[in-house]
Amino acid sequence: MSISFPNPSRSYDASHHCVTFWGYDNAREIAFSVDRSVISNLSPNAGSDEPALLAAFDQHREQILTLARGIYVGGPQNHYTIG
Repeated sequence: MSISFPNPSRSYDASHHCVTFWGYDNAREIAFSVDRSVISNLSPNAGSDEPALLAAFDQHREQILTLARGIYVGGPQNHYTIG
C-alpha cells in the first residue's frame, strides 16, 4: 500500500500524550499518533510540554514518517499508533 504525507499539520493530544498527524492513501485520510515516549527517544533533550514535543516532532519528522510508512498496511483501518 502507498501512503503519502502532503499535509504538514500535526497536533498535540494532551489526553493521550501523543502527537497526531495525517497521511493519505489515495482519497482516504489515515490518522497516525506517535507516543510522547517515541519522540522523547528521538530527542532526549526535548522538554515534555506541548511546544517542545511539537518542535521535536518537526525536527524528526522524516524519521517519524518512515516509521509510519513501516506500520501502514492499508485496508479498513484508519488510525495507527507509533509507540
